[in-house]
Amino acid sequence: MSAGTTLQPPSHIWGLPRTLLGRWSVALAAAFFIFMAVFFAVIAAGVRGGDTYWEEWRLAIPFTSAAICGIGAAVTGIPALFRKRERSLLVILATLLGLFVAFFVAGEVFFPH
Repeated sequence: MSAGTTLQPPSHIWGLPRTLLGRWSVALAAAFFIFMAVFFAVIAAGVRGGDTYWEEWRLAIPFTSAAICGIGAAVTGIPALFRKRERSLLVILATLLGLFVAFFVAGEVFFPH
């Protein structure tokens, strides 16, 4: 390295994902936010939950879909990061989101209230 050069972060970290798994991870994370927006729109329309989870399907379907997409973002993001050497910041964030959702879902399954 010459004396006048500075260390720059890899330029592909700021770009879009390069691998198919990375693109799937980002797309599933985007779908998570879309389903959550639908969920909150249904709540804003005045729909309230019932005694069981599936009693009010207008709430259960978008929320369950969001959870599946969030976990899917982690499931596709982890191999993209470690096996395919994906370094896009979007994939890293999508994977972290998916892991958070998986942690939340596991907490609700193992410690229901």
